[in-house]
Amino acid sequence: MKKSKAGRYIGSFEAKTRLAELLRDAENGTAYVIRRRGKDVARLMPPGDKTDAESLSQLKADLRALRGQIRGGIDIKALVREGRR
Repeated sequence: MKKSKAGRYIGSFEAKTRLAELLRDAENGTAYVIRRRGKDVARLMPPGDKTDAESLSQLKADLRALRGQIRGGIDIKALVREGRR
């Protein structure tokens, strides 16, 4: 098993035979990249914190508030035409 920035590499057959162990490791924060024939096919990662979802909701609310503060309308088609010049 090799280690990378994305996690540890593991073959699909080994992942199948050691699934219970891999799940315990993922529960403790270890990420795995599962490979088949040398190509990455899946990632086994620990679940995200619930605070991530709360942060995302807050970010969405902040963006909506900022959009409401923009004066004047934005003409998307005009911006697209301008980008094509």
